[in-house]
Amino acid sequence: MFRKIGPGVLIAAAFIGPGTVTACTLAGVGFGYSLLWAMLLSVMATLVLQEMSARLGIITQSGLADVIKKEAHTPWIRMLALTIILGAIVVGNAAYEAGNIGGAVLGMEAIFGQQYKNLYPLVIGGLAFLLLYLGSYKTLEKVFVSLVMVMSISFLLTAIITRPNIVEVFKGLFIPSMPSESLLTVIALVGTTVVPYNLFLHTSLVSEKWKSKGDLKHARRDTFVSIALGGLVSMSIIIAASAIPGEKVKGVMDLAMGLKPLYGESAKYFMGIGLFAAGITSAITAPLAAAYVANSCFGWKANLKDIRFKSVWMLILALGVFFLSFDLKPIEIIKFAQVANGILLPFVAVFLLWIVNRSSVMGKYKNTLVQNILGILIIALAIFLGVKSVFKVFGLF
Repeated sequence: MFRKIGPGVLIAAAFIGPGTVTACTLAGVGFGYSLLWAMLLSVMATLVLQEMSARLGIITQSGLADVIKKEAHTPWIRMLALTIILGAIVVGNAAYEAGNIGGAVLGMEAIFGQQYKNLYPLVIGGLAFLLLYLGSYKTLEKVFVSLVMVMSISFLLTAIITRPNIVEVFKGLFIPSMPSESLLTVIALVGTTVVPYNLFLHTSLVSEKWKSKGDLKHARRDTFVSIALGGLVSMSIIIAASAIPGEKVKGVMDLAMGLKPLYGESAKYFMGIGLFAAGITSAITAPLAAAYVANSCFGWKANLKDIRFKSVWMLILALGVFFLSFDLKPIEIIKFAQVANGILLPFVAVFLLWIVNRSSVMGKYKNTLVQNILGILIIALAIFLGVKSVFKVFGLF
């Protein structure tokens, strides 16, 4: 089974970044278990969309942008679609990269202290650079599996040690409620889990690992197991944070208080390791996704070692390090990324749904009626949340 695990782990690693840790912490502290249903909904939406992406990658052996380019026969529509995709993915990923590196820096500050905090972004950037530059796909896969396991164990133990009320947990999971002032937290939970660039990344990665239609069952198992594990980790963070007195939480590192019964004064180090793992995995996947999208949009057919492929992820990585090394607060950039995310997710989801319903592309592997109904519901949700996030950024809501 472990030999068949692959791209799904990278997808899970991409959405369990510092943003997810922060959003889940605030959800738990502010609303207890009552928003667990929003995370469950997000994981289900992610499973549906990522399964479509994986299936598309296995059947076509191409990236999502490649297939869009082939199937959009009207030149101006094709050019408009590729321009929006390329611009939003590259610019949006550069914005998120600063937050990813910042999360890993928080982890390093917890482990090693703050005396060298100005050097930490360079250290994180350098480590991410080495992993991407020297690593093959198989090497990256092994690194991700290891980091995700470390991160998962750290957060899962955090949840277990708080001894949650199981009845209340199940109520939070299966009985949706919207406490006062919780709408924006719900948007944050969904927005940090259903990540647009993961749809492109997954389609490209499955075709790197699997070449036969007979491998579709392995790709599906990999997707379901990895994303379910990622969702479990996210829910564990909410559960653990629920046990922390709200007035004591000033930042994401205060989640370490939930680990104290198990680890005592060493709790901050275990939380630091979890945050570092979350930050570094996302700091690698965001540049990798941007490179795969550029690869598809420009039709390079490049592999991980190609200089054009490397130049794209180097640019994204450099921008992320730049924003933090020069003490530029990335908050405005992240706001822009929220706008890009809000606009891009429905757009990409519509294109994905259109492509996986085309017999000329998918043959007998096209969507079923149930998959289409689920896809349409997710797109409606994505449009709703996209509008809300854009309004929020511009102060209109």
